[in-house]
Amino acid sequence: MSLPIEESPIINSDIENDITSDHRNLIETGPVEETTGWIKCRTVLGIMGFLGFASVYAMRVNLSVAIVAMVNATKPIPMNTSDVDVCPASPPSNTSIPQRPGDFNWTMQQQSIVLGSFFYGYVLTQIPGGRIAEMYGGKLVYGFGIFFTAVFTILSPIAAYTDISFFIAVRALAGFAEGVTYPAMHAMLARWIPPLERSKFAAYVYAGSNIGTVITLPISGWFCTLNFMGGWPLCFYVFGGIGVIWFVFWLFLVYDTPQKHPRICPKEIEYITMTTGPHEDKPSMAIPWMKFLKCVPLWAILIAQCGQGWVFYTQFTELPSYMDQILHFDIVANSRLSALPYLTAWIGGIVLCIFADWILAKGWLSRLNSMKLWNTVSAFVPAFGLLGIAWAGCDRLAVILLLCITSAFGGAAYAGNQMNHIDLSPQFAGTMYGITNAASNICGFMAPYVVGHIIKADQETLGQWREVFYLAAAIDLGANLFYLFFASTDEQDWSRPDDDDDMTAPAPVESILFSES
Repeated sequence: MSLPIEESPIINSDIENDITSDHRNLIETGPVEETTGWIKCRTVLGIMGFLGFASVYAMRVNLSVAIVAMVNATKPIPMNTSDVDVCPASPPSNTSIPQRPGDFNWTMQQQSIVLGSFFYGYVLTQIPGGRIAEMYGGKLVYGFGIFFTAVFTILSPIAAYTDISFFIAVRALAGFAEGVTYPAMHAMLARWIPPLERSKFAAYVYAGSNIGTVITLPISGWFCTLNFMGGWPLCFYVFGGIGVIWFVFWLFLVYDTPQKHPRICPKEIEYITMTTGPHEDKPSMAIPWMKFLKCVPLWAILIAQCGQGWVFYTQFTELPSYMDQILHFDIVANSRLSALPYLTAWIGGIVLCIFADWILAKGWLSRLNSMKLWNTVSAFVPAFGLLGIAWAGCDRLAVILLLCITSAFGGAAYAGNQMNHIDLSPQFAGTMYGITNAASNICGFMAPYVVGHIIKADQETLGQWREVFYLAAAIDLGANLFYLFFASTDEQDWSRPDDDDDMTAPAPVESILFSES
């Protein structure tokens, strides 16, 4: 494969003196990869990473549907809404499946705590997970993260029947295990994926989260209607078991770096090394914490991810409840329709990121402007979509269409801030992603907590839900403005040891082609 890289007048004399003759040829002619075998090893990494994220999201999102069947909701739904701000109940259909009374009498506030409990542990292991993956490789960090998430998922029904506090603790432990997955994968992508492939590759891999959600929501809704094993516990047993099976395949198919892979084609190793530059097996530098703290571009990524995270987790944890309590879909229709936005997010993310990489390869936008453009798309469209949903009211079709459209454009974040860490410092990409992802996932329990205080348990209304949507849209738009002002794609001066300033190793080709003059 040959990347369409053109000569650029922005290469200055200082950089040109530092690069090797091989790297100069790379810039002039473009790298050529001729691999043997029918599939590249980094493609195997992408497939297994995709399936891994599909598995962990299946284990994360199942509770959002299962909780509708777990809780014994006895609140009557008014048929006449002339004097209250709620939607009328849907007339029963011949295909509706009667829902059994739930096993637990949890209040709205307790349900919010349960839904957010996963993220109590999730945010704690983001930074350690990224650093351990940088130091010792991401294979086992990512693999064991998913394995132990699966174990605690399987234990969840037992914990729920024992005590709500025990259930919250087990869900927090599942989040604790899963917290290492994203930063570990980010550290692996920095070692495996050439720069001009990163946006679309990340879209493929991380889109596993959307596919896992798309598959899990309707299946979980169907499980909840079964009489076998109580119905809803199957949501935890089945998806937890799949996570254990995935772990076995991961151990045998994936390796930390291209150099450690026993079956990789030498041409693929050469191609990856020429385009990404060499990576140390174990970073020699200590983490520059104070430099992180003072790095405004890193703060820009963090704040942008927090804004997008608030929108995502408002939808992720609360959408099934909204469709149940406000739009009054039965649990099967609820779970199917709740999955549609994640399907469009998967499709939109891949299409938009392929388009973004194509524009970059053509040289029509610098990497910085490309990230700002697509980050803005991923923030503005979902934010205004939420405002539309707030005013769509009881129009069920309009709500579903708006959710699908806005979710599709939300996938542009993979071409926005998601890969920005590697630009700032390839060596610390995992740790930095852990920092920003931990911050954004605080929204995983903050958003349900805030929603639990806005929504009144005795009578949910459209007015209350409008407040939820307004807040999410405002946070997302404000965060994107900060990113537009302060984002950067320049590698930071603290990224490499001082004795590497002579840059005897070739610089990544993308940093040369798209550096800001």
